Amino acid sequence: MGGPGAARLLACLAVLGLGLGLAACAADPVAAQGTPEIVRGEAGAFRVVPFAGGLDHAWGAAFLPDGRLLVTERPGRLRLIGRDGAVSAPLPGVPEVVAAGQGGLLDVALAPDFAATRQVYFCLAGAAPGGALTRLATATLSADATRLEGTRTLLDATPAQSSGRNHYGCRLAFGRDGKLLLSTGERYANKARAQDLSDLGGKVLRLERDGRPAEGNPFLGRPGARPEIFTLGHRNPQGLAVNPATGSVVEVEFGAKGGDEVNLLRAGANYGWPIVSYGTDYDGSPIGTGRASAPGIEEPLRHWTPSINPSGANFYDGDAFPAWRGNLFLAALNPPGLVRLTMEGDRVVAEERLLRGRTRFRQVLPGPDGLLYILTDEDRGRVLRLEPAH
Repeated sequence: MGGPGAARLLACLAVLGLGLGLAACAADPVAAQGTPEIVRGEAGAFRVVPFAGGLDHAWGAAFLPDGRLLVTERPGRLRLIGRDGAVSAPLPGVPEVVAAGQGGLLDVALAPDFAATRQVYFCLAGAAPGGALTRLATATLSADATRLEGTRTLLDATPAQSSGRNHYGCRLAFGRDGKLLLSTGERYANKARAQDLSDLGGKVLRLERDGRPAEGNPFLGRPGARPEIFTLGHRNPQGLAVNPATGSVVEVEFGAKGGDEVNLLRAGANYGWPIVSYGTDYDGSPIGTGRASAPGIEEPLRHWTPSINPSGANFYDGDAFPAWRGNLFLAALNPPGLVRLTMEGDRVVAEERLLRGRTRFRQVLPGPDGLLYILTDEDRGRVLRLEPAH
């Protein structure tokens, strides 16, 4: 046995022999996991570079102030990726999850004052009396970024449900006002939850940092309504993003057979599921009224039939791609690809499909270096980095 791989193995064995732990034996940067590819889009050419690999169904990600990347793996692990693409061993201290169906450790977000508090938020599928539910948890990332401390639950999106293992929603975003937004799915088996104001399923919640209902929420004080609710009528919302130009929040959700949506969130608004939909049920039968719209229901900014199965979304506001600045990017699962939406204020005015025909994309986010990063949804998943081709 010879070469750099053998040398690394011997070095790792030596480190383990000294009792220094697994962190020093994290995965190498993934230069060998694929060749950079030049892709030409409407706004010019860019390079797709394999940045990190060996991830088990990566789902959520957040950049630390120093440029390292926290990434969740759906089976229940959290890893830290270095600026060189090296992937750490799993960090201890993560909350317990229900890793079944679409459940597991899903999104991660940093507190706005993370540099001072080291506070990290997680959205996950958690066990509770009566079944499983969407859960919000928090922890402190240790000063050396090797473990989580003080992990605790802040909110359970009750009621729990024993039937079905899907539609947890589970995306996190901090609004411009510092309030935490959390998306929840209707858990598939009981669509009507999305319209029930006494139920936290199928909603976007707006919270204080300790999990309490945020001041100014639209249903505060309404008898029978949960005060955490910001919007209702959502199916399986897996994307939340704040428009840096306007401060508005957009939400991205799966339809059934067609009817995927991008929505502009307005306090107290109803987005229609399961009363109306631009799609049909999987067997072709109509959903709700069988109509695409109705009075009192918010219209989507964009919808897709056939489905694209959109998951994570983020606005690009970096300098590396000036032509993309202010655009909304969506990670699409099936058919796989990257969707670029050109925005004028809070309106979608154009769409481009990029990176078609590759593997499933779960999340897309801009890095502090101005580049764009994509999480792939695979057993041996990767982080891809988009760079200017010049």
